[in-house]
Amino acid sequence: MDKQLLSMLVCPSCKGKLKYDREAQELICTFDGLAYPVVDGVPNMLETEARHMTAEEKLERASGAASTDV
Repeated sequence: MDKQLLSMLVCPSCKGKLKYDREAQELICTFDGLAYPVVDGVPNMLETEARHMTAEEKLERASGAASTDV
């Protein structure tokens, strides 16, 4: 994923900062608990396509594990 593109993207729901999970190929919004898929390097920023994270995932992601700040 291109870092310049990532720096411009925000959560469509809350306009907050996203974290990129390279392993899961998702852009994570810890505030809303949404994980937006990245398919073939292209982020799908539709809320209807986002995965709702579990409470455990939210806590893990909030601590910064397995992700990179955008």
